[in-house]
Amino acid sequence: MKKIFQTLILAAFVVLATASFGYAEYIAAATDNFPYFHLGCLIVGGLIITSLKHKYSRIYLSEAIGSFALYAVLVALFTVPVVDALKAFVS
Repeated sequence: MKKIFQTLILAAFVVLATASFGYAEYIAAATDNFPYFHLGCLIVGGLIITSLKHKYSRIYLSEAIGSFALYAVLVALFTVPVVDALKAFVS
């Protein structure tokens, strides 16, 4: 029961983080520049981390959430609005 409950918590976090990424990119980017590939990578990564958490019970919930959060930040760093902001900051 504890394993299923922790997997559900992780799945809820993945869905909320992915939805917030999608909303932030929708607001920051134009409608023709929406990063569908990045969103797909984020969804697939969330599915993989969730399935690993469900399969291996020795993975702590905080480790799985932390690894997905870091993965979401890494994916967000390579989107067009963030790259444009970094270009403007440097120059």
